[in-house]
Amino acid sequence: MTTSIASPAAAPTAAVAGPTAVIDTGRVAGLIHQLLVELGENPAREGLTGTPDRVAAWWRAFLSPDGAETATCFTESQLGGQLVIVGGMSVWSLCEHHMLPMNLQVTAGYVPDGEVVGLSKFGRIAQHFAGRLQVQERFTRQVAEYLNGVIGHENIAVAVRGVHLCMSMRGVRMEEARTTTVHSGGRFGTDPVLSQQFLTLTTGLWGAS
Repeated sequence: MTTSIASPAAAPTAAVAGPTAVIDTGRVAGLIHQLLVELGENPAREGLTGTPDRVAAWWRAFLSPDGAETATCFTESQLGGQLVIVGGMSVWSLCEHHMLPMNLQVTAGYVPDGEVVGLSKFGRIAQHFAGRLQVQERFTRQVAEYLNGVIGHENIAVAVRGVHLCMSMRGVRMEEARTTTVHSGGRFGTDPVLSQQFLTLTTGLWGAS
């Protein structure tokens, strides 16, 4: 298992930006057709008929996730010092080094200050940043920095455990390998008790999955 721990930096404007080009599915299908030929396959044979179109449609859908801009906060003035953890979020992304899938289990924690975030928004934010060519380290930071903007403070921690097919099915082919990244800010970076609570509960969630 590889573990990386980072502290937050100023959120760059580009952190929210994803793929902006309009995907020409016809052109992509043509390229997949050409790839099959170069791999020694016959795109016209039974089983491959329509495959280029299906692959192109998938690429367009995957690289066009729903926006994360709909995150909503609700006023809860009586909250104070409470730790909120949202776990069990599993998203798929694509390693930009080998264009192979990676499955990312995401857990986010924060300390509310007069407001709480709508729970479904955490999953939407994770899906938004997963729907592109990615690396896990950047994904973890982007989710945390976006939550900083939604919540309005840096008392946020995000932990991600990833299974990377670029490591599991190619190269060293270690199927049990897992990569863990943690991005913590505010009180999570200065309060060891709060940080330990988050990590303990997070690893417990992962152990139960």
